[in-house]
Amino acid sequence: MPTDRPAAHSHPFAVVDVETSGLAADRDRILSIAVVQVGTDGSVGERWTTLLDPGCDPGPVHIHGLTRELLAGSPTFADVVDELASRLAGRVMVAHNASFDWRFLTAEAARAGRELPIERRMCSCVLARRLDLPVPDFRLATIADFWAVPFERQHDALADALVVAEVLPRMLALAGEQDLELPITAGDRTPAPRPTSAPRARCAFVNPGPLADAGLIQGMRIAFTGETDTPRDRLEQLAIDAGLAVATSVSRRTSVLVTNHVGSGSGKAKAALAHGVPVIDEATFLRLAANVAAGSPRDLPAPALVRAPALVPTPAPVAAPTPTGEPAPVTQPVSAAPAAPTATSATSATSAASATSAGPTAGHVPAARGGGGPAARRPFAVRRVLVLGGPHAEAAALRERVITAGGLAAVNLTASVTDVVCLPGGETDRRMARIHTLGLPVTTADTFLRLLDDLLATGRRAPVQLGGGAPKPLARGAVVDLPVATAGARWTVAATWAWDSTAEIDLVAFLVGVNELVGDDDDFVFFNQPHTDDGAASLSVDGPSEQAITLDLMTLPSSVHRVVVAAALGDGRTFGDIGPVNVAARTPDGQPWLHATLDAATTERTMVLAEVYRRNGMWRFRAVGQGHNHGLVDLARGYGVDATD
Repeated sequence: MPTDRPAAHSHPFAVVDVETSGLAADRDRILSIAVVQVGTDGSVGERWTTLLDPGCDPGPVHIHGLTRELLAGSPTFADVVDELASRLAGRVMVAHNASFDWRFLTAEAARAGRELPIERRMCSCVLARRLDLPVPDFRLATIADFWAVPFERQHDALADALVVAEVLPRMLALAGEQDLELPITAGDRTPAPRPTSAPRARCAFVNPGPLADAGLIQGMRIAFTGETDTPRDRLEQLAIDAGLAVATSVSRRTSVLVTNHVGSGSGKAKAALAHGVPVIDEATFLRLAANVAAGSPRDLPAPALVRAPALVPTPAPVAAPTPTGEPAPVTQPVSAAPAAPTATSATSATSAASATSAGPTAGHVPAARGGGGPAARRPFAVRRVLVLGGPHAEAAALRERVITAGGLAAVNLTASVTDVVCLPGGETDRRMARIHTLGLPVTTADTFLRLLDDLLATGRRAPVQLGGGAPKPLARGAVVDLPVATAGARWTVAATWAWDSTAEIDLVAFLVGVNELVGDDDDFVFFNQPHTDDGAASLSVDGPSEQAITLDLMTLPSSVHRVVVAAALGDGRTFGDIGPVNVAARTPDGQPWLHATLDAATTERTMVLAEVYRRNGMWRFRAVGQGHNHGLVDLARGYGVDATD
């Protein structure tokens, strides 16, 4: 970890909460906003709140209670932006799920032609995760209950901000005691909302490919270039009304280019020639558009969700290499509903409940998830092992051994780490001082492997239970069924890496069909396009080393067969520079349910982390961990995205 990290209380904070008309910052609006200032000594200072007239329908009134009548006559965002800026200036913005609030504030400021002075921000939810608080989920109400902070009015901007302001000093003090890096990130590392103009509706039909003798078919991608006799907007509307997709650029997925000047040398004409895209003139297009054949609907009725089998997961065996060197997929069933808690998990729950009722302070925190007691007496299934030092290949192999034995491999030092394995060079790691303070056992690789063999040989490994609080380990290549029918359809694939890493990582997602290609450029989610138009997939940057792709599996078009989640490095960096990446599948209530630690080799610049895909009426999750030496542009092109350098 960096040695020049500021102390936990060296920052003045501005705690922010917004209530909104919806979830998409590029088209929904802020209805109310609150700012509560917190000093460097943790004291709660000035508070400010206002209702806003959004100029639109207020959306889910049943959640926030803000009706048209209540908001009528309130100032607009432009009216209060100066006051808001003065209360944010020089402070770290803090919010629970801060990327959400930041996106809305940025979008509203852009509409007002202003820029807010938010240079740094911190998410209190991410901080709670780093502290490894023993809570069932990381919702604000749960965090407030853990710290015994009253929380009577949820979804009220000022009430929410005051609760965060009350728990923030407690979390900061605990972070200082644990010598934890605060998840403060630069404001510009959150995906910016796209322009506020209304997005073009997605074509309702699957692209059948290039124009052929059969004529135009619904779903074909049509591009126009050059002057036309018919106004361009009328031609485009004619195409849309006929069930065709109008493209703004030409790619290998474009079905036909319409132009009256084939040799114009325009960018679209050159691209059509390069990709072998058919070219027709305006008159031919109008004749063909009068008789467009029926296409295949993009969104068929979704099949009924199948309940995942109620099985206790077993560890994934080490997969034998295929001829390509990749591990063969390993199926690993997981229970569809939480199992009854074990004695260990029940004890942990009781401890947490007792500490909550007693009003824990920063100096007294209940035992972390996974149960109490010396690590040496814990069954291996609840062990979380941190590997320090060593050559990359040796450390990666050791982490893989931990996972296949049913344990969890840690990337960072948290309160739930039970064992530390020190390879050559690990003794100089800055975290070693805190490791000794925590009294964690530190062993060599040989000693640890003998311990592991002894535990497995004597049968001292407990079966994994879903009610125990810790996420379930998943080996590279293993596959599990997601319990969508019982747990809900909104799942998150989150990636975390070393907190002291200075590398910038971009998390991306490709929504691909059965041909393993995106059907539209909108099916690519990345920093500059942080969500699909329908909201089925969205990117959030929650901290300097925490990013996530959230999927609404009920909203995903039926033409999407698989969602591929990948990570990419820029500036010539490789995954050898940052080490392993933790990938978690989080349930709709925000709890990590599956956990994989993925190691690429030293030279890869992109890595496919995970896949979420349909199979026999169910959604499945696969931990992939496949690295590539090429960059994001080449990775995107491989999935059919019209990516440019």
